[in-house]
Amino acid sequence: MTSLIQYAAEQKSAEVTDWAARAGWVVGLLLFIAFVYWLMRQGWKWRGSLQSDLPELPTVPESPGEATATMSGRYHGSTTAGQWLDRIVAHGLGTRSRVELTLTDAGLDVVRPGAPDFFIPAAQLREARLDKGIAGKVLTEGGLLVVTWAHGDKLIDSGFRADRSAEHTGWVESINHMINTTEGTAR
Repeated sequence: MTSLIQYAAEQKSAEVTDWAARAGWVVGLLLFIAFVYWLMRQGWKWRGSLQSDLPELPTVPESPGEATATMSGRYHGSTTAGQWLDRIVAHGLGTRSRVELTLTDAGLDVVRPGAPDFFIPAAQLREARLDKGIAGKVLTEGGLLVVTWAHGDKLIDSGFRADRSAEHTGWVESINHMINTTEGTAR
C-alpha cells in the first residue's frame, strides 16, 4: 500500500502546450517563407531588367499563309541558344503555359493563353531539334521540341512539348525543311 501511495505521489501531470511559443514559431516560419518568395520574385524582375535590351516580340502578319502543321501542348520557356539554363524572362518568354503552335509559310505562330503570344518569321528560324531539357524542365531524351530562332542580335532556344510527343519528329522535319527552303530562296 505504501508503494502505491509513493507511486501516486511521484506521478506528474502532462506538460501543458505553450500555445504562445507555438504560434510564434508558426508566424516566424510563414514570414520566412514570404521573405524567400519575395526574394525569388525580385530575382525574376532583376533578370527581366537585365534582358530589357531584347526587342519586342514579333506579331502575326496580316496574311500568314495557310497552316501546314498545328500542334497543341505546353510551352516550357526560352533560353539563350546553347545555354539551356540561361532562362529568358523578358516579354513573357519565361512564362510556362499551354500553347497552340501553327506552322505557316510565313513562320511559326505561338499562341499562349494567359501569356503573350508571339510569331517567329520563317527568315528568323535557325534550327529545330529534339532535346531532353530546357531551363527548369528535364524530360527523357527527345521529349522536348526545341526551336532555335534569331531575335534582334540574340539566338534563342524555345522549348515545346506536344500533347502527343510522337508529333515531335514531324515538326523537326517540317521546320528544318522550311529553314532550308527559306535559305535556298534567299541566296
